[in-house]
Amino acid sequence: MPRPPHRVVVLALDGLLPFELGIPQRIFGRAFGVEAWNEGRRLYEVVTCSVRPPGPVRTDADFTIGVEHGPEALATADTVVIPASHELGPVRSEGRLTDELAAAFALIRPGTRLVSICTGSYVLAASGRLDGRPATTHWWHADHFQQLFPAVRVDPDVLFIDDGDVLTSAGVAAGIDLCLHIVRRDHGTAVANDVARRTVVPPHRDGGQAQYIRRPVPEARLATTTTARTWALGRLERPILLRDMAQQESMSVRTFTRRFREEVGVSPVQWLTRQRVERARHLLESTDLSIDQVARDAGFGTPTSLRQHLQAALGVSPTVYRRTFRAGRS
Repeated sequence: MPRPPHRVVVLALDGLLPFELGIPQRIFGRAFGVEAWNEGRRLYEVVTCSVRPPGPVRTDADFTIGVEHGPEALATADTVVIPASHELGPVRSEGRLTDELAAAFALIRPGTRLVSICTGSYVLAASGRLDGRPATTHWWHADHFQQLFPAVRVDPDVLFIDDGDVLTSAGVAAGIDLCLHIVRRDHGTAVANDVARRTVVPPHRDGGQAQYIRRPVPEARLATTTTARTWALGRLERPILLRDMAQQESMSVRTFTRRFREEVGVSPVQWLTRQRVERARHLLESTDLSIDQVARDAGFGTPTSLRQHLQAALGVSPTVYRRTFRAGRS
């Protein structure tokens, strides 16, 4: 029988950024089962709450929002999401929770997954949940964050960090990447890709990708590497050399490599490996192909190579990954 929807409770704080507040509802609220036995069923229930009784919550824009749930909703959460706020008060200035926030956090059950978007990481850090753990936040605030919370291992150069039961993201759109990553972790690539299509966003940007690239969009007069990436995606199962990709753009290898990193944030070799891992994940989830065939079709060549790359990326073997994400299909 299908399990009840995973309950996501979003904590709305005064001074919140409306865009970030809407991300959990948009991503988790569009996640539906894709298997025949589960097709069309909502996989998450998303609820928004305040630290006070139901009522208005200020935003950083010229409007307020009405929140229908108080802090007691946190006690029912399987996952708690804390979006960004520009009015964190002593959380940001002194690194401590307000009395309201401390009381709200006390309601969260042990084992509940905690997620922050952008400066929501300040709240997690002030609660002590990030002590001794890796975390990220918006690059603009990273130095201040590290000074205020020296016990946190801050990485300012990534889109998000998944540390098991605590996940943190950089600013704005990185929250979309993190929420899609959670959907992918919970239900596999097919569901995450479906959510991405509905939301009209890229289905996958790896957490290790740089969050701040000084020239993310090339000047109009310069060629891009789009053609090479499209060409490579159409032949992932075959050997692809760096010079072959450069030739697609009529560039030298050196120029192509530099331009690629400027646009994508990682090297061509890193990007290719990630695309092949994604292809392997899709095949493991959606087909009955042997591990040998998955390795060949994804471009890894051998099961040993597939196993090594999947272990490095996800920490599991191909067999364990397939068993985890196809368990319900039997």
